[in-house]
Amino acid sequence: MLNRVKEMYAAIGRITLVPLLVRGGVFGCALVALLLAYPERPSDPRLLGLLVVAAMAPAVAPRRNWPTFILLAAAGAWVAATGWYDQRVELWRLLALATFLYLTHSLAALAALLSYDAVIAPEVLARWVARALGVALASAVLAVPLLALDGRWGDENFVVVLLGGLALAVAAAALLGWLFRRR
Repeated sequence: MLNRVKEMYAAIGRITLVPLLVRGGVFGCALVALLLAYPERPSDPRLLGLLVVAAMAPAVAPRRNWPTFILLAAAGAWVAATGWYDQRVELWRLLALATFLYLTHSLAALAALLSYDAVIAPEVLARWVARALGVALASAVLAVPLLALDGRWGDENFVVVLLGGLALAVAAAALLGWLFRRR
């Protein structure tokens, strides 16, 4: 037991800045996503504490299922807020939620790759975050016109467009998989 404590103390002493920043980013993005998705602003300190603990889980264990659980919990809270609690869908909130969910996913993937004592140049983290923000910006630029068209089309046409977009996403993933296998 004493040997295990010494090993843990030595491991804590080897932690470097970049992996710690990445895990802090996972925590921050997950917490903001949960707060944006929650139907009402949590005024109960116990609920806020639960959200903080839930957001901490993917930062501590990014290789487990915690990032997926947080993404699904935030998406479920968003659906509950807009569907059952009749909260108005605001564009800024929707885009912010999508951005923070994607950043949580992307940073958790990076945190899963990095060991606590990895020595990484800060530019690597800056490029990773810039690339992730670029993807979020591009999806927002594409989503805003589609959301504007949502009110002008009937429900049947919107379902056709939604299924067409899903088919395009699957085709793009299949094409990327084929290109990577071909290498």
